[in-house]
Amino acid sequence: MSNRYFYDFLEPISLELSRTLQELENAIYNSPRSMLTHSRTFIEVLLEKVMIYENMPNEPFYTIIERIRDLDDNGLLTPEVKNALHEVRKLGNMAAHDTRQFRFSESLTAWEHIYTIVKWFVEVYVSYDIEVPEYVDPIMKRDNIYGLEEMALRFKKIEELLKQSLEKDQPKKTDGQDEEPKTEVVDSEDMNEGDLQLIETSIDEEPGFMPIRTITYGEDSVDVPYFLRDAFLLPQRFPESERFLIRLGGEQQARLMSELPNSLEGFHKRVTRYNETHSQTFFKELKEFIAEEIRRKKLIQSRPGELFLFYDSDQIVVTEDLGKIDINNENFTGMPGLIEQLNEDGIYKVRDLPKELLILGKYRGVGKSRVESFFNQLKELQQSMIKENVL
Repeated sequence: MSNRYFYDFLEPISLELSRTLQELENAIYNSPRSMLTHSRTFIEVLLEKVMIYENMPNEPFYTIIERIRDLDDNGLLTPEVKNALHEVRKLGNMAAHDTRQFRFSESLTAWEHIYTIVKWFVEVYVSYDIEVPEYVDPIMKRDNIYGLEEMALRFKKIEELLKQSLEKDQPKKTDGQDEEPKTEVVDSEDMNEGDLQLIETSIDEEPGFMPIRTITYGEDSVDVPYFLRDAFLLPQRFPESERFLIRLGGEQQARLMSELPNSLEGFHKRVTRYNETHSQTFFKELKEFIAEEIRRKKLIQSRPGELFLFYDSDQIVVTEDLGKIDINNENFTGMPGLIEQLNEDGIYKVRDLPKELLILGKYRGVGKSRVESFFNQLKELQQSMIKENVL
């Protein structure tokens, strides 16, 4: 992602730690409950790391409060760090069990305590030479907000990597038998390629693009991004499977992306008179549909404030002048039936058209060729207007 975050300076030291902190930062204003709950998980892993570095007894069933007590009894915690750990623990416990609404002030309080904890951890167990920036409250971002389920998936993936990193954090023995084992934080360069790829792709996805499920057919698969979770599957967007989808829709199947099973093998069995070829073809077109929807969304995000009309894999920008064009038989020739039905539905100007022009195929006597002709005439109108402005 292009936007930096407070703890990005930790990336060369531990990508798992830095990106977990990034997720917590993203959740402060988006979901205080999630932020507080996962903050508790974060300090639990951090405490376990410290116990490994200090070669202390460390069992997976130890609670957070037991870990804090053991470290404190060994003189490893300052009063400030001890208090910060307890505050994050208590806030996390409340967020995990209390049904009340949690406030921004609570997630900000936890975030400030986490700063105290991380600063201590970096200076004691990483390097005192690393300069930890002064604490500043995070800025509320009003755009690029992750959905709650998408945020939960991101936390799940990064926390899995964070916990896996514990296996690499075993203390290294020195040559002298009586010497204490050295403690080292695993450098991000030591991560395997798969872990790095997961962080740099899935975790770095922009809001809405996080894969939320995978649909398969045989050995092939396609990831469904969050923004398409409940997308309407317009049959006209699937030319080879249009009749198949219409038939499925009649049985209340495959109307939305969320209604599709995880595997499309044998999907044709949900209706009669279709075979495996139809299931396979639908999967192929589904992959194309998802790829095209991702392309469209990125295009719209890259050009905010602009109105697009889409047809297949092409599009047209509706400028102010084009949007004012009347939809009548003078401007659009050879399709009086379509023009009449559009006007009956209150669509009198180009700006009133649906952004997915294939929807026009729903009108009586209007096939794909007629919609394509309408789109091409729109493009010709725009080109002529551009030429007039140039002249």
